[in-house]
Amino acid sequence: MTICYSVPCYSILLVSKSGDFGSDCHGDLREMAANLDDDGEQTVSINEYLESIEEEELEADLVLGGDEGDECTYSKGYMKRQAIFSCLTCTPEGNAGICTACCLSCHDGHEVLELWTKRNFRCDCGNSKFGEFSCKLSPNKDVENTENSYNHNFKGLYCTCNRPYPDPDLEEQVEMIQCCMCEDWFHEEHISLSSPNEIPRDEEGEPLYEDFICKACSVVCSFLTLYPKTIWAAGRQPVAANKNKVVVEDILSKDEDGKLDNDSCSDAVQKDHLVAGANDEAASDEKKSIVGEGSESNASSSLSGSIASSIPTCVLVVDWMAASLDSESKPLFLSKNWRDALCRCDKCLDMYKQKHISYLLDKEDSIAEYEKNAKQKRDEKLQQREGAELNFFNNLGHVEKMEILNGIADFKDEFRSFLGSVDPSKAITAADVKQMFENLNNKRRRV
Repeated sequence: MTICYSVPCYSILLVSKSGDFGSDCHGDLREMAANLDDDGEQTVSINEYLESIEEEELEADLVLGGDEGDECTYSKGYMKRQAIFSCLTCTPEGNAGICTACCLSCHDGHEVLELWTKRNFRCDCGNSKFGEFSCKLSPNKDVENTENSYNHNFKGLYCTCNRPYPDPDLEEQVEMIQCCMCEDWFHEEHISLSSPNEIPRDEEGEPLYEDFICKACSVVCSFLTLYPKTIWAAGRQPVAANKNKVVVEDILSKDEDGKLDNDSCSDAVQKDHLVAGANDEAASDEKKSIVGEGSESNASSSLSGSIASSIPTCVLVVDWMAASLDSESKPLFLSKNWRDALCRCDKCLDMYKQKHISYLLDKEDSIAEYEKNAKQKRDEKLQQREGAELNFFNNLGHVEKMEILNGIADFKDEFRSFLGSVDPSKAITAADVKQMFENLNNKRRRV
């Protein structure tokens, strides 16, 4: 088994606008939409093909977090977030998870499920759950990783319907949404909304929310309904109800079209702090607060520094413990930067700890931050690759350089000749491309 993000085998349709590829091999290619040729084979333009490769490489990097899969992540402890896989060949009961490197090196040829990312997880490969199987990359591991959490995803099942993905009973797979708390995936029609149209999206169907909390998990964080409406994605703004009709005042204004500014949540925190401070002038000195316990010990030990100290007064102003919150659980859609708005007073920090949700305060826990770091690693990797290729060429001798440059010139000539000989109305097949390279090799042999 090899984990890869494969590109379908397409015939590549290349047509020169002028019939001549140009003296510098930079002639324009005629734009062609994907279609079917006479044999029913799918065809795409060269630009579409290259773009699809680029998109799938980016998708892979975002999922893997820039992990090259060179070494087992076990030595890094319980990582805040990493790509995790489940090997059904070794652990069919779905009670173990493995890292990218172990997936590639230790479980090649096995039935492996890609679970995207999991928080606060340590690689299980080769521990007691795998019987006599030993990890090739890091054999000395604890018998069990007691702080790991597992759900039915590790068996290949998802949502409240407990169905696999892809679902063999469906001709067309439907979109699923991941809860940022339990990390399970849900079909849109199974998240307890009257219609999927209630999901906040823009006109092009792209999500307007950063995080989703499922109906079951919304009970745990019902206190969120006391926050200003700026933390809710457009169209989803739950309001807390209590017998005294006390709700948090929304001190931020919205645009006329209802769209929120990217930094609205951060502004809400600052302004709410001012409101809370006015109600309590006798603010105490800031106190250091340790967040989290048990399975959250790793995540809470380094919460980006921004939440290292608690604030003296509560952002919520009202006593959320005394307030009678709306008992009806509903799925929640949170806007960008909503975590920045969460209160960090002593009382709320203790509440997060008791509910085991201190990870919500950690910026690095979010998928958005995980993908941001992955993109940064990808850019650095591409820059290093380009630099290595340039250094390789510069370190070659004069003869080697001339051979490479001559080879490039030969290829340009052959490619130009090839384009001039093909029928512009027909697709270029794999056999055509193979013949072009055979002609090129024959010419080089004669030289």
